[in-house]
Amino acid sequence: MRARKVVISKAGGYERLHVENLNQVSPGPGEVVVATEAIGVNYADCVIRMGLYASAKEYVGWPITPGFEFSGTVVSVDPGVTDLAVGARVFGVTRFGGYSTHVAVPRHQVFALPSRLTMEQAAGFPAVFLTAYYALLELARPRPGANVLVHSAAGGVGSALLQLGRIAGCRMVGVVGGTHKVEAARELGADVVIDKSREDLWAAAERASPKGYDVVLDANGPSTLRDSYKHLSSPGKLVIYGFHSMLPRTGGKPNYAKLAWDWLRTPRFDPLTLTNDNTSVLAFNLSYLFEQRDVLAESMARLLGWVEEGKLVSPRVTPFPLDAVAEAHKALESGTTVGKLVLVP
Repeated sequence: MRARKVVISKAGGYERLHVENLNQVSPGPGEVVVATEAIGVNYADCVIRMGLYASAKEYVGWPITPGFEFSGTVVSVDPGVTDLAVGARVFGVTRFGGYSTHVAVPRHQVFALPSRLTMEQAAGFPAVFLTAYYALLELARPRPGANVLVHSAAGGVGSALLQLGRIAGCRMVGVVGGTHKVEAARELGADVVIDKSREDLWAAAERASPKGYDVVLDANGPSTLRDSYKHLSSPGKLVIYGFHSMLPRTGGKPNYAKLAWDWLRTPRFDPLTLTNDNTSVLAFNLSYLFEQRDVLAESMARLLGWVEEGKLVSPRVTPFPLDAVAEAHKALESGTTVGKLVLVP
């Protein structure tokens, strides 16, 4: 197989995604090289392509190869790595660079392929489940019986949140954007599913939990943040991990006038109000956490334990050839997909 990678030379639409030949990849100190068999596609990758992802600018700049997760076979290791052999079937995370036939990553960012996951499932596992784990179990820490509202509940992170909430003993209320997503959310652990394409989201949310929510998990941005906060109980926690509604559903390019308007209407949370309301607002960006070895190790150990016990299942996976990366981005941005998309070299 020819070594190739996706390269984005500068911000723009789908036309900026180019597949180029890749020079030989060698492991650096403490690194392993993996020949990828599947690569996870995340909405953050689309944001990177648009030039709006802060950590991509901070760590890499242009040109950039996006991608946070992969699965495949180890093809070479640094001599200092003694606990992983060539030929091992693995999956892992990388801070950018994942859209490639070969990736070199630090040893601690690679994990043995679980027996219950295929290569494609494993490639779509880390980003969504680590995001969900950190949001729900590290930041929110709900008690059993807590009422939890999950936006975009049939997507990658949403479906992971539903499953983790079920493990934590919470009452999970999932919001989906289309009727075709209702059953998927229900199967993954939602006690109540709100189809906002057919009913008023917040009226239904109030019926489902009249006293508000102990936790609301929101990656939509200004389209729902203000109301998500209003529907917290006392005490309650709003966890923010994205701003999807600020970005386009079609065309692949940001509308800067809309971005400015959405920035203006994004709520600012005043500490005096938070104190008086007895509420908390929490937020994070997963790409800043990959170097936190203790967080990564503990999170993945617990997640993989639940996978082996059959308590977690991988989201539904839709594969795209690496050469069809633009089609994968287009599909993900449309908001019509269920589960995860992966690229197959």
